[in-house]
Amino acid sequence: MQAGQCGNQIGAKFWEVISDEHGIDPTGTYHGDSDLQLERINVYYNEATGGKYVPRCILVDLEPGTMDSVRSGPFGQIFRPDNFVFGQSGAGNNWAKGHYTEGAELVDSVLDVVRKEAESCDCIQGQLNADLRKIAVNMVPFPRLHFFMPGFAPLTSRGSQQYRALTVPELTQQIFDAKNMMAACDPRHGRYLTVSALFRGRMSMKEVDEQMLNVQNKNSSYFVEWIPNNVKTAVCDIPPRGLKMSATFIGNTTAIQELFKRVSEQFTAMFRRKAFLHWYTGEGMDEMEFTEAESNMNDLVSEYQQYQDATAEEEGEFDEEEEEEAN
Repeated sequence: MQAGQCGNQIGAKFWEVISDEHGIDPTGTYHGDSDLQLERINVYYNEATGGKYVPRCILVDLEPGTMDSVRSGPFGQIFRPDNFVFGQSGAGNNWAKGHYTEGAELVDSVLDVVRKEAESCDCIQGQLNADLRKIAVNMVPFPRLHFFMPGFAPLTSRGSQQYRALTVPELTQQIFDAKNMMAACDPRHGRYLTVSALFRGRMSMKEVDEQMLNVQNKNSSYFVEWIPNNVKTAVCDIPPRGLKMSATFIGNTTAIQELFKRVSEQFTAMFRRKAFLHWYTGEGMDEMEFTEAESNMNDLVSEYQQYQDATAEEEGEFDEEEEEEAN
């Protein structure tokens, strides 16, 4: 399900990549060269009449512009027309419009389409042991600290790949590099609570594990010591199209507080002058909601800092204190 301008633009690219990997052309016809491409194809596509494959996808937006761009894009004709749900007015980058007024009017029609798609699923939560909840359970040690920093390697153009061979040590080094992160903060300014890395391509799992352990041993101060085995790796032996191997990284790092601090400073400067506030109050919001959101975000920053500074000894002390109180 893809929503909004950003969601639909990422989604359009996603379907191009998935269709390419499965050997499906822009009309929904299979032109692949390997039976592997048809394995589990029903995860992403429904097979329609005439052997056409239709993405199991819902596209939602408050204005038709992005939808029109998707429709006129390279894979625009592959989507099911009923699954386009859009308003006419747009939210104009105004959160209150999307949440309280324009968006609220669209909710019922979106839910109808979602219900229709969900009813045709055999197993909506995904297959055993591989659903997204597993990532959340492994990655989120405390309920409020669930903001991840994604990364990818190699971040170079596909054309230049043929001139250099990538190795597992290079990939591992790159995914932990701030330049390969997709959040504007430096992981060296905090500590990792948890990390998950997915490698794709023909490679030795032993080498992957060795390299990931190597990174942890050499940079142990950047990983909290009170969560043992907090780095999870997985290997999929089929590489992405156009690459020999790649790695995707998700890190739960306390350095993400930099991002919230930056937003908080910018927000405070504008909120003090009540800049643009009438656009939000005009849609039914209250000034108090902003004040609450600000203190909520500042609490979040403090919580990240608290766990960044925590040590294994302190954890033990807290437990002892609690036991004494209980006695």
